Amino acid sequence: EVQLQASGGGLVQPGGSLRLCCAASGFIFSSYAMNWYRQAPGKERELVAQISSGSGGRTYYADSVKGRFTISRDNAKNTVYLQMNSLKPEDTAVYTCAAGGRYSGQGTLVTVSS
Repeated sequence: EVQLQASGGGLVQPGGSLRLCCAASGFIFSSYAMNWYRQAPGKERELVAQISSGSGGRTYYADSVKGRFTISRDNAKNTVYLQMNSLKPEDTAVYTCAAGGRYSGQGTLVTVSS
């Protein structure tokens, strides 16, 4: 059974940081590019960051988070991370992780508010 469980969300003040984790199981993790998406209320889902399969040598970031967010992966732990710094209220959303275009998991809520 494929599982992708995101964690690490919560309430943070503007300018703060959070690190999201996504633990994967049930498939060959290292073979898949991994994505973080987010969806804010009333808005479409947005691809936030992507990391290539294998060693993760290639990354992509949405313009809205470039320079503030960092995606990484640990294949030994079957886990992908999203380090989020300098958070803004507009980063408030449910964040989910996905394996390529094939598997997607439950999200974690990030709320940026004072």
